[in-house]
Amino acid sequence: MTNTPASTSLSLVRDSSEPLADQIVRGVAGRIEERLLRPGARMPSIRQFAQAHGVSPFTVVASYDRLVAQGYLDSRRGAGFFVRERPQPARNLAAPSPSSAATLDVAWLVRNLFRQAPLQFSPGAGVLPADWLDGAAVAKALASLSRQNSAGLLGYGAPQGFLPLRQQLQRKLLEVEIEAAPEHIVTTLGVTQALDLVAREFCRPGDTILVDDPAWFLMFGSFAALGLNVVGVRRLADGPDLEQLAELAARHRPSLFIINSVLHNPTSSSLSAAKAYGLLRLAEQFDFTVVEDDIYADLHPGGATRLAALDGLKRVIYLGGFSKSMAPNLRVGFIATSHERAQRLADRKMLSTLSTSDLGERVVYKILSEGLYRKHLDRVRARLDAARPQALRQLESLGLRLDPAPSAGMFVWVDAARDTNAVAARAMQDELLLAPGSLFSPKQLASTHMRLNVAALQDAGTLRLLERALG
Repeated sequence: MTNTPASTSLSLVRDSSEPLADQIVRGVAGRIEERLLRPGARMPSIRQFAQAHGVSPFTVVASYDRLVAQGYLDSRRGAGFFVRERPQPARNLAAPSPSSAATLDVAWLVRNLFRQAPLQFSPGAGVLPADWLDGAAVAKALASLSRQNSAGLLGYGAPQGFLPLRQQLQRKLLEVEIEAAPEHIVTTLGVTQALDLVAREFCRPGDTILVDDPAWFLMFGSFAALGLNVVGVRRLADGPDLEQLAELAARHRPSLFIINSVLHNPTSSSLSAAKAYGLLRLAEQFDFTVVEDDIYADLHPGGATRLAALDGLKRVIYLGGFSKSMAPNLRVGFIATSHERAQRLADRKMLSTLSTSDLGERVVYKILSEGLYRKHLDRVRARLDAARPQALRQLESLGLRLDPAPSAGMFVWVDAARDTNAVAARAMQDELLLAPGSLFSPKQLASTHMRLNVAALQDAGTLRLLERALG
């Protein structure tokens, strides 16, 4: 290996809005990517680089440290900095075509939802497009936190959650007539962790959990992995089929029934007051706990019935969060329940993950407490209301039946009168991700239904690909 430093002459722009350290990192990284700086080459010392480019040693140190962190350089004590061998990129990053290689199951859908470079926002997505969300509010909250005493951001959070956020959630829940003091609330890594904590705490292997059918697909596999028996209850336009619920409850004696009361996923329907009262009577009769997943609550215009409000958190455990309406990446959710249950859930959370991200919870608190969230929701609901009528007309023109026609929320549940697994397979050949109905039932049987996202149906190109997939 040569001891002569590699040539790294860069053209730095002094009056650019891009900081000098950013220019150095970009320039050196580019030379390494283009193989102009070969693996193993020794970089100029910090002093040599600083003198050659007319910058301070501190700028060079910061640049080299970032290049090490990003995998471009190695730092060797007493020897200096050297270009690191870069892994070769994969030849084909595209997902396999489901028509030829992949099985259309929950893992397939989630894997494709998390692909790094989708061609367009997908009709199969369960979130809003990034440009519908308030990134500026999140950035502002983060900037505000960065100016605070950093000591408070470096330790573990409280197992039950950031107290000011729980106090803010108390006020938020009162708006929908749910009374929950801060000690009744436990924060979680989204509703996904909330469901997992509840199932682990209140169920044992072999127990039965009842769910809506159709329902959010991710929990089916999660509960099965815990050794639980997952049974679906037919979902109607105003809530569960209470006659079937009574029959299944008598047969299985379930521990839990998990339900979306408001803006049900995938149909966007909401629970009627009559169904809510009937459901609570059955829960009392057959001694099961109701878990009310209200993750889409903030997209509803108001006036919806909540089981937790009727029950007073006696037999109902209420779940909420902000991943659908604020930012999926924040992963901040919460559980509201009785004080005794909240303490048990906080202990279980502590034993499994110690605590949730205090930083994320502080960001959410900042946005809620400054009134930014309320204004953001007004804009999102207005945008969905403006987009929905046109989307419904276009879907009907493609021969799709609305089942039912939603009046709020982001989802449309349609009947395509054909196996939507086959439709999804054809769509994937055009890089269009759809969510076939089979995934939304615990039985995972073929279905003529599929869930579509209203926000994705504004693009003419997407609609053309959907029409082609329907064949």
